[in-house]
Amino acid sequence: MTATRDELLANLTDVRRGIVMACDRAGRDAGDVCLVAASKTVSLDAIRWARAAGVADFGENYVKELRAKHGAAPDVRWHFIGTLQTNTAHHVAALADVVETVAGGRAAERLARRAAEAGRSIDALIEVDLTGERAGVPPEETAAMADHVAALEGLRLVGLMTIPPVVERPEGARPFYVRLRALRDRIRERHPQVLELSMGMSLDYQVAVEEGATMVRVGTALFGPRAPLT
Repeated sequence: MTATRDELLANLTDVRRGIVMACDRAGRDAGDVCLVAASKTVSLDAIRWARAAGVADFGENYVKELRAKHGAAPDVRWHFIGTLQTNTAHHVAALADVVETVAGGRAAERLARRAAEAGRSIDALIEVDLTGERAGVPPEETAAMADHVAALEGLRLVGLMTIPPVVERPEGARPFYVRLRALRDRIRERHPQVLELSMGMSLDYQVAVEEGATMVRVGTALFGPRAPLT
């Protein structure tokens, strides 16, 4: 993380303005879009600065970092946005409030079981792979996965998430966001509580908002370039 406190606050103002502008273009209410600050490798100070400026949702990719940062700031809703693995799902169950990367059945089952044993109910999003190259559930298997996750005690199925392929321009991601929204709408016919669409990152979050994103995962545009993991 290279942004100073003042730079972070200026970046946050820009990101919020970008969300408002995208919502205006789409005829949406900006209050319906949750900014998830993707805080991988970001310092505790930066998390506290962002929280003091009103950011309430933070996303972590690695269990070790999530554990270290949990409790760093008051009233934070922690999103797990890394690959959910069976051997660490029990840690995620204890730390995360939202898991955006539910994909494998065994990992989801362990996550749900540990959450239920702890008396917790975790918001869950199914990660959908629309590229054929990334982690996630293929679109044709998403309906069956939704049925499976919705039946698990300890999880609340609330939406879908995707990561598009690397594109040179934000517009290149739009077709993938259109597809995820259409898939979400089909899933809602059976699971009406599935409302969330987590899509869009620093490069293309405005396009994602135009296409219906309810959560955008923004890291670099907020915190500056990533520091290397040590």
